[in-house]
Amino acid sequence: MRHGAQFFVAECKTPEEVVRAATGADVVLVQYARITDAVLSQMAPNSLVVRYGLGLDNIDLRAAERRGVRVAYIPDYATSEVADHTAALMLTALRKIVALDRAVRAGDWDASSACAPMPSFSRAVVGLIGFGRIGRQVYERLRPFGFTALVSDPFATAEELEALGATPSNLDELFRRVDVLTLHAPLTPQTRHIVNASRLSVMKRSAVVVNTARGALIDTTALEHALETNRIGGAALDVFEQEPLPADSRLRVLPNVILTPHAAWFSDESAERIQALAADEVDRALSGKPSRRPAPLP
Repeated sequence: MRHGAQFFVAECKTPEEVVRAATGADVVLVQYARITDAVLSQMAPNSLVVRYGLGLDNIDLRAAERRGVRVAYIPDYATSEVADHTAALMLTALRKIVALDRAVRAGDWDASSACAPMPSFSRAVVGLIGFGRIGRQVYERLRPFGFTALVSDPFATAEELEALGATPSNLDELFRRVDVLTLHAPLTPQTRHIVNASRLSVMKRSAVVVNTARGALIDTTALEHALETNRIGGAALDVFEQEPLPADSRLRVLPNVILTPHAAWFSDESAERIQALAADEVDRALSGKPSRRPAPLP
């Protein structure tokens, strides 16, 4: 190895195992394990945590700042892939492709019975919660279809959105008006369960919820109830509050749900890209160079 470093792989199943694995480490690469204050307290001075992906909700950023542990992440390794996957889920759900496929297999050739209600794209309203890197690319993919786009993001200005052809919106208006809602916000205490029973209750009965961001943006119990009672029209989900999705999850059996296994990030190229960028962060740390993508301050 160029730096003479030792590398260890730890398949941690408990918080205690994560603490033991991180003890004395100069660099910790992590995907899903929780990096708590207890973990950070055992790392070497001036150490680095590299989040092997783009979300940071499993890392205690305040504790890292307090203990002088740097945090880097890789937010740009699969932007196009996630945007593509999101748009594909939205279009599939709105055109009810899965329901139509099932109807044909069952011998039903009546399109209206499987489709209605179904607004044309030129009359449909898309709501985007979060308009960062991925949200913007999703919007760019949808623009040619003629959707009306409402955006809720505190960091996007009205002038910027209007220049792109989108309309700024508060959450109350957005939930009431949309035909399809897509989530692109980070998971924070403020955004946890941003989709909840109260907000689902005001949506159109034909509306669809799409989530490729973080599972806990949605109150799963509230969503299951809304889907079971046809309070909303459907959902297309790539991320979940508990992953893998439990075998007894009601989402698995509901006919108005499309499920994918946290796969929005994947392509042959992105799988190579994330490894190269993670390795680059390790090399930078061991070479005394600054991180390419330091985590934003909490």
